Amino acid sequence: MLKHNREFQLVYRKGKSAHSPALVLFYLPNTPFITVGFTASKKVGNAVKRNRAKRRMRALFYGLEPQLAAGSYILVAKAATVETPYAVMEKALRKMAERVGALQV
Repeated sequence: MLKHNREFQLVYRKGKSAHSPALVLFYLPNTPFITVGFTASKKVGNAVKRNRAKRRMRALFYGLEPQLAAGSYILVAKAATVETPYAVMEKALRKMAERVGALQV
């Protein structure tokens, strides 16, 4: 789990990113294991909406984790994260992971 600001900044600066209408994925293949961080800014909404967005992102990520390569990941919520259907976000996350080269087939 990424916890410190410097860890997030390293992935933001040096990692690859992919965007969808509801999520942003950052990936940096720098570790032999998977580390992950989830963020939702105040643009997403109030605390209830931000926490819901983070819960949904955690569920999406951990469902896809067995197929992901080792490295550091950051999932960033957008305002649409709360309203977008789960199946649509799942498909978008898979496509973004392929784009950044993080999906192991």
